Amino acid sequence: MRISMLVSLIRPTGPIIVGISLGFTLSLLSVTWVDESCDSDWMGPAEEMLTGQPGRSKGARKPSSISTGTTDNGNVEEDFEPRIVPYNKPAQEGPPKKVFRSKYASTELGIRERLFVSVFTSKTTINTLAVAINRTLNHHLDGRLIFFSGTRSRKLPNGMFVVVHGDERPVPNMYQSVRYLLEHRIAEYDWFYLVQDDTYTQPERLKTLVSHLSIDLQLYMGHPGEFIGGETQGRYCHSGPGFLLSRALLLKLQPFLEQCRTDIISVRPDEWLGRCIIDYVGMNCVEEYEGLHYNYFTMENHMDLSRVGNDGFQNALTVHPVTSAELVYRLHKHFTEIELQRTYEEIEKLQSEIKNVSEVAADGNKSALWPIGITPPFEPKSRFEVLRWDYFTEDNLFSCVDGAPKCQLNGADRDDVTDVIRVAVEELNKKYNPFVQLSSPRLVNGYRRLDQTRGMEYTLDLQVQATTESGQQKSIARRVHLLRPLSQVEIIPMPYVTEATRVHVLLPLTSYESHVALHFLDHISFNLFETGENAVLNFLFIYEPAEAQKVSTNDVFSEVKAKITTVERRYPSVKVSWISIKTENPGVLRILDIVSRKHPVETLFLLVTADTVLNSEFLNRCRMNTISGWQAFFPIHFQDFDPSVAYPEQVPPASHDLVREAGHFDRYTFEEACFYNSDYISSRTRMSGDLQESEDLLESLDLYDMLVQYSGLHVFRAVEPALRQAFRNQTCDPRLSEDVFHRCLQSSLEGRGSRSQLAMLIFEQEQGNST
Repeated sequence: MRISMLVSLIRPTGPIIVGISLGFTLSLLSVTWVDESCDSDWMGPAEEMLTGQPGRSKGARKPSSISTGTTDNGNVEEDFEPRIVPYNKPAQEGPPKKVFRSKYASTELGIRERLFVSVFTSKTTINTLAVAINRTLNHHLDGRLIFFSGTRSRKLPNGMFVVVHGDERPVPNMYQSVRYLLEHRIAEYDWFYLVQDDTYTQPERLKTLVSHLSIDLQLYMGHPGEFIGGETQGRYCHSGPGFLLSRALLLKLQPFLEQCRTDIISVRPDEWLGRCIIDYVGMNCVEEYEGLHYNYFTMENHMDLSRVGNDGFQNALTVHPVTSAELVYRLHKHFTEIELQRTYEEIEKLQSEIKNVSEVAADGNKSALWPIGITPPFEPKSRFEVLRWDYFTEDNLFSCVDGAPKCQLNGADRDDVTDVIRVAVEELNKKYNPFVQLSSPRLVNGYRRLDQTRGMEYTLDLQVQATTESGQQKSIARRVHLLRPLSQVEIIPMPYVTEATRVHVLLPLTSYESHVALHFLDHISFNLFETGENAVLNFLFIYEPAEAQKVSTNDVFSEVKAKITTVERRYPSVKVSWISIKTENPGVLRILDIVSRKHPVETLFLLVTADTVLNSEFLNRCRMNTISGWQAFFPIHFQDFDPSVAYPEQVPPASHDLVREAGHFDRYTFEEACFYNSDYISSRTRMSGDLQESEDLLESLDLYDMLVQYSGLHVFRAVEPALRQAFRNQTCDPRLSEDVFHRCLQSSLEGRGSRSQLAMLIFEQEQGNST
């Protein structure tokens, strides 16, 4: 009984007692392991003192916080004290070396271009076959094309990079060409394609072949042939169909190239190069490598390309020999059509695959957007971003540039609508053929909108005449949706321009504008002369015959000339020049003819009016938007409205904001212009032929019309917020041409005020008359 009671008392505390016992046991065992692992040879006097006996591990352990040691001679080390070591900059001999970094990351990483093409030409064919090869091949290779010739032609074609070796013999020409590639191009490209100028090469197939080859291969690929005589074992590549050489093979051949030139005797350059590669590299010419074939086709005389239907010709990479440049262009057209058709078939295949996959998606066919593979439509985030649909018919457009409710379809808009209707009928006939034939389309309703993310969208309601196989006809209506997708966006290369160009400001001035010129001088003195802007002001004083006779006694521009003298005294570094012109017809072209002869051809002109307010921001825009031989700039200034109309019974603000109520961008004026003198001279030269037939051409055309018709430049026309003009009652000269005079009147009328402001004035006037 007592034993059972004792067991019942001990049972709850039993696990605790067992745990404590195990804890003590494990602690003792761990102390033993730690002490036995210590090496007595590393213990100093301090450790021996703590353990109680030299060299033994009996007694208590040394705390981990105590850290002492002995030196090599057995002495106890003193406490560690940090020592500051001063940094002395090493003396440099000479200026510091500049760290060179590559301009492109690909250069620093050793990334090379894929393919470089070399074409062998001659003095007799460089202006015919070589030009044709350059036009059909160069733009596909981004300029990685070079022509090798033995002797220099009298005149080299434009846009071609030609290297002349000075030796017409074929073998030395081949040797010099391979040497040139090793010295100048071997570090930049992985594959080198060598071909004659009487061989047509399909560029896309060549790039596809090279893209499937590894860059570290030693490969000699082309049309294999046996050596004449059979003395040399192996096969070389004929130069006629062209051949590929890898960079690794050329690098291995480089040490033996000079030895090949002296030891190997051959008449044919392709045989000479083949023997050199076989003897010193041990590589034979191959036509196929790992399933990749070098396809070529031998051209026969008077072959009809439309009737050649064998697979060897259709899949050819090169065609040889080509006897004329015309045949090169015909071959290029034929193979381009083949590649285009294959591209269309591949697109249709991908579209069908996308459609099939979308059927098993979570949303079903809703996940496949129309058209398949095109960017989805823009989704507006608010009502302000909703794209507007423009309504049109075959004759009229109901969304006009000038804000009119209706305007006639002309030019590109009419061509666009006609083309869309034609494509819609063609696609409908493809869908219903051969059961129904649709014809005589008539546009009932048309809608279009521009989505910048995908292209121009169209919705057409067409009334067409349907003819069945049995000959029955019926008029039916169909609604079709079309999309003209945006093609690949390309960056147009533009010449380099700088903001450091000096601007010559030209101000033609008549007598009735002399008082306005005084304010013009005040503005330009504050905005340009105070800031030291790189600009020169030129006044063009236009005298009528009666005014010119009174210059000595009563000069109509005397106040302006006195103001100019005052400005030059205030700014000693500024020189304002003027030219006096006597004429009965103050046409701008006649005036510019005189000014152009007094300035160098590289002069940048800025033509302004007396109401123009110039500033540095606009001058910089004039410099950047005007490119010699490329582009002229006609800004659209912001014209302030008549203060009595814009602010009736109010005091006009000192500075107007660019808002609809204050003014508008006057698109009817072409008086401000930025152009180079060289472009003006070339335009006037082209105009001389028409000028002989019509002597009134100088008066009927203004500067804008002349540059558009005769310069060949990009005439850039854009709104310019930094260019403003205050309101002034404008008087249009009746001596101007009809078109220029009409534009002047339209500009003067629209510069009065907005439509709502003018309507409010009329309403208030009618209300006042009625009362």
